[in-house]
Amino acid sequence: MLKPPRQINFEPFGIIIFLCLLQVMVAFLTTYRGLGFDEAIWHYIGRNWFRHGLIPYTGGVDNKSPLIYLIYGFSDLMFGLNFWFPRLLAIACQTAGIYFVYKIANHFGGKKAGLIAIILYGLSLTWQSTDGKSVSQTQAYEITFLLASFYYYFSAEKNKDFFFAGILAGIAIAFKFTAVFPGMLIGCALIYKKHIAASLIFLTGVLASSALLTGLLFLSGISLPDFMLYSFSDNFTAGSVTDHPWRWKLEQCYNQFLHSGMVLFYPFVMAWLVIRKKMDILMLWLIASLMGLCIIGMFARSHLKEILPQLSVMSTLSITYLQQRYALSMKAVVIVLLVFFFPKTTEPFWALQTMFNPKNDHPKISSRDDMNKQLGLWIRSNTRDGEKVYIAGYSALAQVYSERLSPSIYFNATQTPVAKKRLFDDLSLNKPAMIAIPVFPEYDALINKETRQFIDGIVADNYKADTTLLGYHIYRQK
Repeated sequence: MLKPPRQINFEPFGIIIFLCLLQVMVAFLTTYRGLGFDEAIWHYIGRNWFRHGLIPYTGGVDNKSPLIYLIYGFSDLMFGLNFWFPRLLAIACQTAGIYFVYKIANHFGGKKAGLIAIILYGLSLTWQSTDGKSVSQTQAYEITFLLASFYYYFSAEKNKDFFFAGILAGIAIAFKFTAVFPGMLIGCALIYKKHIAASLIFLTGVLASSALLTGLLFLSGISLPDFMLYSFSDNFTAGSVTDHPWRWKLEQCYNQFLHSGMVLFYPFVMAWLVIRKKMDILMLWLIASLMGLCIIGMFARSHLKEILPQLSVMSTLSITYLQQRYALSMKAVVIVLLVFFFPKTTEPFWALQTMFNPKNDHPKISSRDDMNKQLGLWIRSNTRDGEKVYIAGYSALAQVYSERLSPSIYFNATQTPVAKKRLFDDLSLNKPAMIAIPVFPEYDALINKETRQFIDGIVADNYKADTTLLGYHIYRQK
């Protein structure tokens, strides 16, 4: 008598652990072993907060939430200059997000759907086209708290579930303001369903967590007007990170959405729309997140992570529908998805080869990032504690590795009118012991002429040439 085919039992926690380890491999086995550019910015500001008592927007400026500086400041306090702790913490948070994707897909389509969803979501998190190796960013925390919020909304049975969903949405918004659009969606959905009491309870949760976090900012000495200026309003003015022509934005959008692994989701999402025949909460959630991406307008690879959960769950539901309708082998479906969604990057393998055979170094390791790191270490060895150093251009990596304070809160290039005025005032009133000016072409191309001429004038009047190394002219105060 023939035995029935053995059913493959895919346990979620085993897959989640595998996806966690895959994130570790992608995040740590990079051809440049050190802090990334954004990590350096946040580590510098966080270190100044915890080590020197210079609160965010007083000890350094970037357009992020103070919560990310808090993480990096704590990391520096506990472990010194490092990149491993923030990455591991972010990976743990993203792994929790994978679990909530499983719970959401399980809620809509059962256990099989949950298992497929975590494969799609977990693998796509590690893609090069979603900046998989840059794990320790605000998106890691924002998305996980949003996923938890949506799960409690979908599975709510009591009013306290809506309150908890609101608290989680408020924390997500505190990490990244674009979370306000999906957060508003939950409240609007409750009102649409005429659950007025539940919507008020949800809003109360959002306000409670927002008020608590705002209170903590106030107690830590962070100015609310400074927070709104530096993390929000000044990022939409001329010279800001979002100040790009429409053609550039359209090209970015085209490249990120059509010339990347994102296209793997589109057939399944279209199939889901045909199957459902109407707009549902998952599609509205996707649209809400896309609104945030469009308002920022940069369409950076890391920003695409904000729409991966929705795409993964919708794709999963269409796959499970087709698998059941056409009696497809679950094992075969999983194998095909693994093949197509597995990250297509060779960087970890080059990094492994370099670790075991350093003489056969890959060319990418001799990168600008590595040169900036070496410059920072040289500055640390050739200056005294307490001496301030200004490194012109996009200098965050060199600044953080130098372990020296910049004379200006704009230690890294920001070219809005507010930033230029503050930089000019700071350099005029508080001249550093050393100034480093790049000699590579990108400096002239990316930094506006007015800023370059001002720095050159300061150097000509007050400094003498010391040396040239690692792509920088080094000047010391006369």
